[in-house]
Amino acid sequence: MPMFIMLTKLTDEGMETLRKHPERIKEVNEEVTQNFGVKIVSQYAVMGPYDFVNLLEAPDIDTIVKMAIDLGSRGTIKPLTMPAIEIDKLIQDLKGIPKAA
Repeated sequence: MPMFIMLTKLTDEGMETLRKHPERIKEVNEEVTQNFGVKIVSQYAVMGPYDFVNLLEAPDIDTIVKMAIDLGSRGTIKPLTMPAIEIDKLIQDLKGIPKAA
């Protein structure tokens, strides 16, 4: 399945929800899997411009877009989602590109 990186930044409302109910993170993960068929491969809380880094597997980019819109519409996070390509696959793909003259 295709891989995606999702960076999320908590809104003020999201920060308050997390403070009062930290288990909400796992509940949302379950919702994402059940509602969209997206697997959370790994998830990290980080410091800096984003609060969480998530590595996701999804059937396709359309599914990730729907999931990101759904999560963002809740008002607790602002997501940034990017497709990810494994390095070995990238190398193989690049070998198929004709070299410039």
